[in-house]
Amino acid sequence: MSKQIFHPANARGKANHGWLNSFHSFSFGHFYDPQKVHFGALRVLNDDTVAAGRGFGGHPHDNMEIISIPLEGDLEHKDSMGNVTVIRNGDIQVMSAGTGITHSEYNKNQDKLVKFLQIWVIPNKRNVAPRYDQISLNPEDRKNKLQQILSPNADDEGVWIHQDAYFHLGNFDENVETVYQLKNKSNGVYAFVIYGSFQVDGKELSERDALGIVDAENFEIKALSPNAEILLMEVPMNF
Repeated sequence: MSKQIFHPANARGKANHGWLNSFHSFSFGHFYDPQKVHFGALRVLNDDTVAAGRGFGGHPHDNMEIISIPLEGDLEHKDSMGNVTVIRNGDIQVMSAGTGITHSEYNKNQDKLVKFLQIWVIPNKRNVAPRYDQISLNPEDRKNKLQQILSPNADDEGVWIHQDAYFHLGNFDENVETVYQLKNKSNGVYAFVIYGSFQVDGKELSERDALGIVDAENFEIKALSPNAEILLMEVPMNF
């Protein structure tokens, strides 16, 4: 029997800095909840909206795997390794901060918002050489099915990180069902509804709700609304 941890959207931490409106699924910045420090190796899930022409100035990171998933708009990235790129919906960006990296992120446009998910995963190797990667995925590859966007393996579909983690995105028509099979049954899965509503492992979830699932080998997913989108993050629970 699986165990569930339900995190409703309206119970997330919130920070509104004017230029940045951010919702925190886990303790971050001034938001601290001892019950929401992490889910296994998943340390941060921030749902960020950045005002036109604004952004995060240069700031450092180390010993963290950082994944960005753009939802709307164009986000410009610059870092201390010399990378200057723009990520858009359909792209996946990853940084292994390792021994240390400095980067900035800005909304490239003066007339529209940027919305993206910022995710941090605790690595299984410390002080690795910093690394940056960015890929563009075909959205059709997740229509009514789960598309792998991240794994521990450089030769697998999607980006890779220094952790036994697997991320999948799916976009489903109403009433379409599928089964998620865990890659490692000792892992847990944090399911986050991006748009619409789903039934996940028997639990109904609305937009931006999340459900942590542990002690499961697989579970069922059913879309309860049209054009429903979900992110599944399978991570080690012991690390």
